[in-house]
Amino acid sequence: MREKFSQDKLDPCISCGYCLPACPTYQLTGKEESSPRGRITLMRAVQNDKLPALDLLNESTFCLGCRACEPVCPAGVEYGVLLEEMREITWQGKNRPLIVRALFMAVGNRFGIWSLGLFSPVAKNRKAQADLHLMYGCFERRLFPEVSRAVAQLAPEVSCSSTQGCCGALHAHNGDMEKGKSLAQALGAKLPGTILTTAGGCAAHLSSVIGRDRVQEFSEWWINREVNLKPISQNGGIIRVGLQDSCHLRNGMGVFAEPRKVLKQLGDYVEVPGSGDCCGAAGTYALLQKKNSRKVVSQKIADIKELDLDYIATLNPGCTRQLATELRRAKVKTKVIHLAQLVAMSEQ
Repeated sequence: MREKFSQDKLDPCISCGYCLPACPTYQLTGKEESSPRGRITLMRAVQNDKLPALDLLNESTFCLGCRACEPVCPAGVEYGVLLEEMREITWQGKNRPLIVRALFMAVGNRFGIWSLGLFSPVAKNRKAQADLHLMYGCFERRLFPEVSRAVAQLAPEVSCSSTQGCCGALHAHNGDMEKGKSLAQALGAKLPGTILTTAGGCAAHLSSVIGRDRVQEFSEWWINREVNLKPISQNGGIIRVGLQDSCHLRNGMGVFAEPRKVLKQLGDYVEVPGSGDCCGAAGTYALLQKKNSRKVVSQKIADIKELDLDYIATLNPGCTRQLATELRRAKVKTKVIHLAQLVAMSEQ
């Protein structure tokens, strides 16, 4: 079990404050300790034995882990890694949330992952190109199996296998970094060559372990195929469509222009205010911090309602679930759909 932080990750922070306006939890509270800069100050106090490690527990849970602070940081602080280390230090034993323990059990073995897709019609197993494989998100295969089917329909060259394991993102983001790394390495060995993903959080974690050159998120892979798509017509006109970025995809991998290029081919693309800001799903956050999660997404829901969109495209299953739930709660007609499904609609 980790007891200290990586000093080389703490050192670059110069407490400049550029991260403050980018941080959703700082915007909610205005409190220094709920900002990346403030949390790093607390981490340094623990590192120097001036503060008990468990004093970090509340902030380790309150932080969304969206990594919006990273692109704006002039010193290149790897805050996402520091958050993972903070949770590994604090989320141990009874301090690990029960929901997280249950999720670990669900994806902790081959039977658990298989059972997640047992009654969900995911893309059928097939052998195509030996160096191009579709990664099935553990919970995406259960909640949104139509996403993998859409990719299989669009790209017959992609190999599909439901026997693959978890990529380890869940573990890395929730206090078990070593397990997260080992699962990513195992998946990389199981699926040689390029791994195509439809889950932004999984993509960012997997690429950080097995290499950026081996992981392609759907939109960046699709745009390189240079396929011209037909605009989607609905109710006598072209659809109005917006986008919700995946935080880890945008902030961790730098992928944000590609999905917009795809969507502009599919209909009347409308940039949603704050589309690059976290929707509040943030992995397990929406389960652990329900009230704060809803506070984070509230303005986004109001903006989507005002824009009167037909669809809001997503790049991550957590975002899909969060937006679908909150739009339904607000009685907004806009449908939430993964980008791959929209592309498949154009191809029909």
